[in-house]
Amino acid sequence: MDLATADPPELGRSLRGIGVNLLCRDVQAMAAFLREVLGLEVLRADDDFALLRHAGVLLQLHSDATFGAHPLHGLLPELPPRGAGAQFYLFGLDPDACVARANPDVVLEPPRDKPHGLREATILTPEGYAVSPAIAT
Repeated sequence: MDLATADPPELGRSLRGIGVNLLCRDVQAMAAFLREVLGLEVLRADDDFALLRHAGVLLQLHSDATFGAHPLHGLLPELPPRGAGAQFYLFGLDPDACVARANPDVVLEPPRDKPHGLREATILTPEGYAVSPAIAT
């Protein structure tokens, strides 16, 4: 199946394991950020939905409008950041290279070696989610 062109029911039935879905005010801007700064592969993107991949793991982005009837929609904060308390690690991505591509204003934690054997950084996405590219040291 081609994930870039599969219709929603076909795509939904194909999903396995754990899924990550982020609600976004601007799906296109979020997908562009994840592609340009973190190097994620964008499989498809439009104003309502995007599907990205990193190391075989799929990441879905949905616009707020697509979640209008979902109970989670009523819990969304009016202003970003949205992802307070959640941190998404992207293993195998060089944190120095990712930070070099990011606007310095969104770098929450510059690259550094951590005691748990990773070199990592933390970058805030346009929607307020914390993403941490990390490589083994």
